[in-house]
Amino acid sequence: MDRLRAIAAFVRAVELGGLSAAARELRTTQPTVSKLVAGLERDLGVRLLQRSSTRATPTDEGLRFLASARQLLVDYDEAVAELGQQTRVPHGLVRISAPVALGELHLNRLMLQALQEHPQLRIELVLEDRFIDPVEERIDLAVRIGGVLPQDLAAHPLAVWPRYLVASPGYLARKSRPRRPSDLPGHDYLRYAGPDAPLVLDASDGRNVSVEVPVRYRVNSAIALLEAVRSGAGISLQPRWMVDDLLRRGELVRLLPQWTGPAQTARLVHAPRRQPMRVQVLKDFLLATVPKL
Repeated sequence: MDRLRAIAAFVRAVELGGLSAAARELRTTQPTVSKLVAGLERDLGVRLLQRSSTRATPTDEGLRFLASARQLLVDYDEAVAELGQQTRVPHGLVRISAPVALGELHLNRLMLQALQEHPQLRIELVLEDRFIDPVEERIDLAVRIGGVLPQDLAAHPLAVWPRYLVASPGYLARKSRPRRPSDLPGHDYLRYAGPDAPLVLDASDGRNVSVEVPVRYRVNSAIALLEAVRSGAGISLQPRWMVDDLLRRGELVRLLPQWTGPAQTARLVHAPRRQPMRVQVLKDFLLATVPKL
């Protein structure tokens, strides 16, 4: 068991960048972690970590050993589950990260559904708009929208959502309804915070236009932006998963329906290793349900 503890200490020291950080996560002391790793190095006959007062970085031998060490820990967890006769049903904790708006509007409901379907599962849903590294932050599955992902992660296509131009009925009662993209500069345009860029729209017949639209209001929260549109503050480009229900209920109106904005692409990301059953079940569940949003 000390050998297994030593391997776990080494893996987390590499992933977290230091012995002290590994000790905090493993709920032990820095000297204990240092002793475990030193004992592992003696057993293997190689130096695995280069240590400084603030950092621990893997040597070349440490890097070569790291992938096998990670897989060994996963295999051990699965072996323990088999001994407990828990491979037939998913059991244990799964940590999932996702963007805040997607999580609040949809994934929270889906996770509660998953808990009902799998009574022995526990789920921790971490909602962050920043990129979360699944390895460093012990996340089993991460839902990411757009952006460039590190090459050392496994990524699966999850969904592609078009963006619609929308406004509230109240806003349209005060303003004339745009009939063509060239009408948009005369409207109050709302957008997510970021660098200024023209509004790009694609038509169903393959045409595309780029329109310079002055921004009346910008905010770095997708939920706040949606609320601003619902309150009648202006027009905004919104992904389908955020507005479909509101459009069906008549709380928002789709404008220029023959035009869409650049699509959003979502991917399901995880560390490149074999997944325990509890994680695979949630992975399959997300791959089946999220594309329908």
